[in-house]
Amino acid sequence: MITDRQTQEGDEEVTALDERSLGWLRYLYRKVTTPDNWDRDGRPHPHWDNITGPPMFSWHRFDLVDSSYAVALMSDRTPAWREVYSQILDQLVTRHTSWWAAEDWMTQFGPDPDRANYPEVWRPLIPPNLWGDYDVPGWTANGIEPYGVQMDPVAADGMLFFKGFFTLLMGLHRYVSGDEKWDDPFEMIRDGENTFTWTQSGIAAHLADQWHERQIGVHCENTKIWPY
Repeated sequence: MITDRQTQEGDEEVTALDERSLGWLRYLYRKVTTPDNWDRDGRPHPHWDNITGPPMFSWHRFDLVDSSYAVALMSDRTPAWREVYSQILDQLVTRHTSWWAAEDWMTQFGPDPDRANYPEVWRPLIPPNLWGDYDVPGWTANGIEPYGVQMDPVAADGMLFFKGFFTLLMGLHRYVSGDEKWDDPFEMIRDGENTFTWTQSGIAAHLADQWHERQIGVHCENTKIWPY
């Protein structure tokens, strides 16, 4: 058992994981190894968060991506546990290929029909003169002009945050595991005709091309570009 004690190796201090980090690692391992189904005909397990941070972050995929950072850091601290860390990251990536990871893009078409009923707490997110007649950040607006409906969330003109964070997640898996498995073709969304084949390097190259072609930036939600 690795504890929070510190040891010395020559002049370099090595600090193992503390009890809080071990608890988080146990919890995350249990989450990723609990069977569930992220395809359209299934449902993510309730322990995957789709509640925190509305209207922009309350989607299951943010739990996947935000969980990965600690795993990569812990792998640097305790590299002997690489197999466990790699398994966790691989399960995070696998779920991110599924329909529920892109639920917003697959269901939010056109302008938000609820835009006139937003809670007051969202008012700072909306241009003051457009309150009640403007989509809040977090409404992806698949299908609005001039883009039309684009069912592939990677190929789409928008959805920067989907493919950007997904590329990062695959990169962390490759960094920790050394395994290039996600550079082999894999299927995404897997919903009949809405099934799309990509590779890690293919997504990265497509995203780079989009940035190169759009000096003002790539959209997250259609027509919304984050300045940072």
